[in-house]
Amino acid sequence: MLRALLYILPLALTIYAFIDCLNTPEDEAKHLPKLAWIFIILLFWVVGPIVWFAAGKTRHATAGGRTPSAWHRAHRSQWVAPDDNPEFLESLRDEAASAEERDESLLKDWEADLRRREEELKKREQDGDDDPEHDGPKQ
Repeated sequence: MLRALLYILPLALTIYAFIDCLNTPEDEAKHLPKLAWIFIILLFWVVGPIVWFAAGKTRHATAGGRTPSAWHRAHRSQWVAPDDNPEFLESLRDEAASAEERDESLLKDWEADLRRREEELKKREQDGDDDPEHDGPKQ
């Protein structure tokens, strides 16, 4: 049983490191390209996975662990929910304001068009010049 464990443990570690390396984005692989890390993990099946976990991947601090330095906090690329992102909320306000301005200008255009048409109707009624095409033939 102990002999089997000597082969199963490094094999499980290699498989885990291989899958971890495949799922790691290219920009988080340190020191070497991701393809080189895959070859190292598969060719050196005892040492390769250990080196991958020790030096091959950028690790993020856990929530309960140490706090990162000020430089790391300033340069952290972490996803922020839209309702917590001030830039996103500002873009929504700007979009709403521009939509409101468009609606106002459209309403003013409609009102101006309506006033123009009402004035034309009043002029026709005052002049007594009803449109002859709509009245039919005169007798």
